[in-house]
Amino acid sequence: MRRSVTSVSGMGILSVGFLLVIPIVRGIAVTEEASVLQADRKFVESAARGDGATVSELLDTEFTWTDAEGKTISREEALVALPKPALGDEAGAHQVRQTRSQVEAIMADRDNIHVLRLWVKRGSSWRLLVYHEVALGRQQGSAHSSGVTDCENPCRTIPYKPKNAAEQAIIASWQALETGVTNHNAAAWAPHIADEFAMLSSANDHPLTKADRIAALNLQKQSARASAPSPLVSAQMFDFGDSVIMTCMHQPYTGKPVHVSRLWIKRDGRWVMSISFQTTIQTASPKTS
Repeated sequence: MRRSVTSVSGMGILSVGFLLVIPIVRGIAVTEEASVLQADRKFVESAARGDGATVSELLDTEFTWTDAEGKTISREEALVALPKPALGDEAGAHQVRQTRSQVEAIMADRDNIHVLRLWVKRGSSWRLLVYHEVALGRQQGSAHSSGVTDCENPCRTIPYKPKNAAEQAIIASWQALETGVTNHNAAAWAPHIADEFAMLSSANDHPLTKADRIAALNLQKQSARASAPSPLVSAQMFDFGDSVIMTCMHQPYTGKPVHVSRLWIKRDGRWVMSISFQTTIQTASPKTS
């Protein structure tokens, strides 16, 4: 199955890239692609002008909105008082998409503001499940230098029970990559990450690619700087065939908790992470020890 990754600017298509995967088959039909993109544009325009009635038609029942301050609200809360999108109507914004059979990931950005929208196929309709904002550099410090050497949670145990075989396999993949992070082992981390991987975090001043994270792990290995990942506090997983959306809250060893949205995709029989958006919850009290 072809997994398309498309980059679009506010003025039109800039480039189209794809992984060399054989056989080459569209991951989503042309008519379906047009449908989800039309729904996305309708959402962006309606949210920008505060049209809650139109927005309500597009949201999944389990929809969540996470703003750049890390506040996460439900569908019901969003429709009572519709938040103002950080990018407005996204005029002039750069856009990148990751397309799967039942999930369309749309990432838009302008300056240091990045927005992730995860659309899911429910029957014959596309519904928006996740809206997630990140303001780069909003939080001082890096999540990749915790100063902790041992990783119990999430490397060995997590406070989440998988509901099916796909979730179990994803957790195993996640624990393996986080063990690689803890041990500064890029070779152990990389097999669990998609080549088109994109990571956006309040704790970083620029987007991170797979190559960026590999370079960081290699540098940490040279400096022997401890980097155990932040423990998981809670999680939800949403299964859509060859894609699983994972929303989580993590509590770093010091500092404020972080809301994370991840997209996992099944590729060549294995589950790999392709997107990670991480927003520090600014209103939360920081952990000091």
